Amino acid sequence: MSTIQTDFDRIALVSPEGSLQNIYYHKFLLRHLPQDRQSALEIGCGKGEFSRRLAEEFARVLALDLSPEMIRLARERSAHLANLEFELADVLGYTLPPESFDCIATIATLHHLPLREVLLQLKASLKPRGVLLVLDLFEPARWRGHTARDSIREGLIDSFLNLIAMSVSVSLRLLSHGRLLPRREVRAAWNDHARHDIYPTMREVRALCADILPGAKIRKHLLWRYSIVWQKNGVR
Repeated sequence: MSTIQTDFDRIALVSPEGSLQNIYYHKFLLRHLPQDRQSALEIGCGKGEFSRRLAEEFARVLALDLSPEMIRLARERSAHLANLEFELADVLGYTLPPESFDCIATIATLHHLPLREVLLQLKASLKPRGVLLVLDLFEPARWRGHTARDSIREGLIDSFLNLIAMSVSVSLRLLSHGRLLPRREVRAAWNDHARHDIYPTMREVRALCADILPGAKIRKHLLWRYSIVWQKNGVR
């Protein structure tokens, strides 16, 4: 975790804008908010882009992140929101109160953590009828080396979608920042961080959700992301 903290302190300093691939799906996540909107929690809030969106909808929002630089920037950019609190914390060592949040969201964070352990922790901290929102990265299927028809088919689909995703990602950056590629120092920071990343496959995600989040709605998205939407004690 200290390595991840160092990585994101560096990313915070060289990349003031948020991840376009994550921001692109904010509206999708916001469409699944619960009716009760007293309290929300975000795990791995970064510079607070999604936390600020939650603060527009909930009476109180708590946002946690491991990186001091990310938290510093998040606080600076959110000073006008009295209902939004940022806390420097590692969720693995943080005691989340049981059944306390109407919504828990986490974006591009769970692949840094033991997935089963953290999902169980978040599940326990949701209120009855509370909603868990996950957006994270997955490892695309590989068709080479597989013999099963379904595995080959999924690998071919993911390979095709990967080409489309690269084009869409470049287009988003061009429209948002007027650049085809991130600046050199930004690319270097993210490339160094990527060496530490390990992503689950969609099969692993689906199997885990079937075990501990029955009824979860799991969706594969274009920009190398997947989502989980799950309502406690009910199917959303």
